[in-house]
Formats: sequence, C-alpha cells, structure tokens
Amino acid sequence: MTLYERTLRTALFRLGGDPETVHVRTLRALSRISRRPAALAPLRKRYFLSDPVLVAGVRFANRVGLAAGLDKDGIALDAWPALGFGSVEVGTVTAKPQPGNDKPRLFRLPASGAIINRMGFNNAGATVLASRLGVRGRLPVPLGISIGKSKVTPLADATEDYLVSLRQLQKYADYVAINVSSPNTPGLRRLAGKTELTELVSALVAESSAPLFVKVAPDLTDGAIADLLDVCVEHGVAGIIATNTTITRNGLAAVDVSRGEEGGGLSGRPLTVRAREVVRFVHTETAGKLPVIGVGGIMTPGDALRMFDAGAAVVQLYTGFVYGGPTLVRAINKSALGG
Repeated sequence: MTLYERTLRTALFRLGGDPETVHVRTLRALSRISRRPAALAPLRKRYFLSDPVLVAGVRFANRVGLAAGLDKDGIALDAWPALGFGSVEVGTVTAKPQPGNDKPRLFRLPASGAIINRMGFNNAGATVLASRLGVRGRLPVPLGISIGKSKVTPLADATEDYLVSLRQLQKYADYVAINVSSPNTPGLRRLAGKTELTELVSALVAESSAPLFVKVAPDLTDGAIADLLDVCVEHGVAGIIATNTTITRNGLAAVDVSRGEEGGGLSGRPLTVRAREVVRFVHTETAGKLPVIGVGGIMTPGDALRMFDAGAAVVQLYTGFVYGGPTLVRAINKSALGG
C-alpha cells in the first residue's frame, strides 16, 4: 500500500462523507495549488516523468493522461501535470450550462475498486470554459477538450449543439473529444449509430482546426463498433478514445452488488477486461490506422502495460487515479519506460 493510499486517500474518503463533496473540495484545493508555482515545482519533481509520444500529430508529454470528468470546467489545470500527467482532458462540456442530474449522483464501491456516476454533464458551459482558457497561457502538456450534447437540445439538433462548443473551444485545444458514449444523458448513445454519427462527425471535421477523437462506449457490440470505425475512417477522425463507463454491473464484489443497483455508468476494476478488449478490437479492425487512447479499469501499472500491448498509444486515468493517486501515474510512466 502506497503512502497516498495509507494517508491522503483515507482522509479524502472520510471528508464530508458524500463522494461528490469530496471531489469538489479536492478540486478547489488543487485550483489553489495551481496558482502557486512554488507549490507545483516539488510535486512535478516527484511525480512527472517525461516520455514523449506523437499521437495523431499531438506530442503527448508522457503516456498517462487525465481522463475527462475529473476537472470538467478546467479549474485546476496547472496541478495535473505537476501530479505526473502528460496530457489533460477537460469536460465533458456542453454548449449550454447545465446543473446535471439530481443528487446523489456519485458513488464509491471500494471493495470493487469502482465508481458509479450519473453526473449528467454538469458543467458551466462552453462559453465559461472558453473565457477561462482565453486568459491563461498554454499548458506544458497537451490539452484535450471533451464536448457533448446539451440535455435540453433535441437529438435532431445535436450537430449544431456540438458545433457551438467546437467553435468556441477548438483554438484552445490540442485535440477535441466527441463524447457520444456517456450513459447519463438521455438518448446520447444513439449518436454513435452509423447514420447519426456520419452527420455529426462530417460536420465537426469540416470545421475543426484540432484533431478530433471519438469516445466509444464499452457496451457496443463488435458490429456496432466496426460501423462506428468505418464512419471515423471515412470522414477523417484522428483517433478513438476507448472506452467510457458501462451500464453493465459485471464484476462487482458481493458487498457492492446492492449498491450496483444505483443507475449510471460504472468505471474502475470491473471495466478492466472489457475496455482492453475494445482497444484491441479498434486497433485490429483499423490495422492501426486510428490511434487509440485507452481508458477504463486501469488500476495498476500492469493494467496499463496490457492496454499498451492491446494497441493503446496512451492511456487515461479516472477511477484509477481516485484510488491510486499520483503514485499510480508515476508508476505507470516508469513501467512504460522499462523501469
């Protein structure tokens, strides 16, 4: 057990009881640290390892990125590279600000190494994020921005909704992620269908100045993923992010089965195998033409190495970081370097 697991994680999990309260307070603390270079320097020295890799024309500073969802509104941007991350993905952000789903909407399942969330794209909106990014300089690592559909926007108008966000945010992004895979916005996953996705990505690619990645749900069949990949290749999508959370409840520890009845997307250890299977399928199906960012169930350096072996160019952490902290980020990067 690492020092983070013995001390800081225990304190954070006890703070305020509710996981979302802990998350908000932690983000605020990291936001304050982000404004103090003297505090960031020793963290960066301890946790950051350089291992540059070029993916879809983007030079990632190392092979471990922060997944979307941890810092939706980009309020702690400078803290993440200091904690070891070689890229940072903010969002998912929507064209219109929205409060998200009713609380409680975030649940920890420690025995399963898992989290269930039904946040519902709670964020301050694309305009606020654009204003925040417009008054600061570039990050020392690539910045990805994940965009999704506003809940109040009908599916028939989804393309224009995504375009509103893209137009405001693309100049600040090293890449843009198109989120059509969250289970927490009604109907959103229908946009991953061949007809709907063709309309969406063709419009976004035509206007984007940044590489576009499509984020894939782990619950799609191989046939549905193959159709999605055909659309992405045909219309010039730069890469794939695999995967998002799952609506299945396979792999939960017995003590967590009743808590697994909470609605929302499941992430963490129960997703490890399926996420890797999807990454391998994407890599094989496209013969490596579409680079893959692997995310889902990466809880140990071994999980990350197996994800790389499956075809991921880089990986991202969300639940693994919640449970393992910056120690895990450094350990994965060290393992990737052969250390």
